[in-house]
Amino acid sequence: MTAGISARTPQQALAALLDLHAPKRLLLLGASHFPALDAFKTAHPDVHVSVAQPGPLPADLAAQRFDLALVVDCLEHLPKPQGLRLLGGIRNLNASRIAVLVDMDACAWKDTDFFSLALQAGERFQRDEQVLTLFTYDLLDYKQVPDWLNARFWANPENFGKYWW
Repeated sequence: MTAGISARTPQQALAALLDLHAPKRLLLLGASHFPALDAFKTAHPDVHVSVAQPGPLPADLAAQRFDLALVVDCLEHLPKPQGLRLLGGIRNLNASRIAVLVDMDACAWKDTDFFSLALQAGERFQRDEQVLTLFTYDLLDYKQVPDWLNARFWANPENFGKYWW
């Protein structure tokens, strides 16, 4: 399922994401800077921003954990297998929140490639012929707690939550 065209600009959407999560440690892949990030850094001078070029993360960044990873103007410059490894590695090891802004016509990616990494389609932005799509991932709302995971469906309800095997 793809999202509809947003009335906001990509910069407004990224600014809203930054304001919502207010990260202290931010990883930016791709674009070295953009207006929404510049405004956020001005408003929050204590934020630590690490920037990486498209491609594998440098060893010093790969060993760190970030509050939010932004991937902007990055996947368009990478082969798809390398981009999948990059996003999967960041999701699994470096950040519990990811936002990816991508021009899918400029790369070989499809919506399902992002869905396979548990990213959700957020907004689409169109200017002339170019369409950018914002995908997000947040570990905290990645999976809903199933309704059957409670004491009522437990074999021994009196032991639910008491023992770990």
